[in-house]
Amino acid sequence: MIPKDHPRYRSLVARERLARCAREGIVAMEGLAAHGRGEAFDYLIGEKTTKSAALAARTAAAILLSARHAVISVNGNTAALAADEIAALQRASGADVEVNLFHRTEERMALITRLLTEHGVRVLSGTPERLVPLSHDRALCLPEGIGDADVVLVPLEDGDRCAALRAMGKTVITIDLNPLSRTARTATLTVVDEVTRAIPAITAACSSLGPGEGERLVASLDNTYLLRAAIDEMRERLAHALE
Repeated sequence: MIPKDHPRYRSLVARERLARCAREGIVAMEGLAAHGRGEAFDYLIGEKTTKSAALAARTAAAILLSARHAVISVNGNTAALAADEIAALQRASGADVEVNLFHRTEERMALITRLLTEHGVRVLSGTPERLVPLSHDRALCLPEGIGDADVVLVPLEDGDRCAALRAMGKTVITIDLNPLSRTARTATLTVVDEVTRAIPAITAACSSLGPGEGERLVASLDNTYLLRAAIDEMRERLAHALE
């Protein structure tokens, strides 16, 4: 048992959940390394939502709500960490949810789909096709899902698929704690925040955008500015880390 007064409580709970899901086959072992890399960047922003991330989350909500067909793409880490949060965002935004994996097996697809369904997520099903221009299994998606979407939210994404989706003309929103990653620099919009903070922030914004705010946010979107702001926030915290 992890005591709730432990200063690293949230982090330790997340690690334990990922480890358990790895043992169950939901999370790929490689996903544990990816989580640790992201957690290091979370330390740099103070494990809290920054001003630039809050702005990006509201912009993400505006894009999802204005989409013709929005799809939330979910991998093993996202399902393990944020199944409840995905369900809430789906209800708030009306987006579809599709499971998409790099380390893809039919067993993992079924396990992740079952986990999401148990938490109230409506997961698209059907016969996937190799629609995304990639040489690995993240190319596989549903024609009526990611294949048809004009907006795709890809938390904890691989940079090559992010680039491929952009090349297909899709608007790509990502959640990535590393503002220097290929994914962060390739996406239309990057929320530099931890996934269990970012998704609820997007969900809350879906119901709190003021009249005309969504249109203004979309019109003024500058992802390079948001990434630079995130780096500046990290630099500022490092400058005062030992004070």
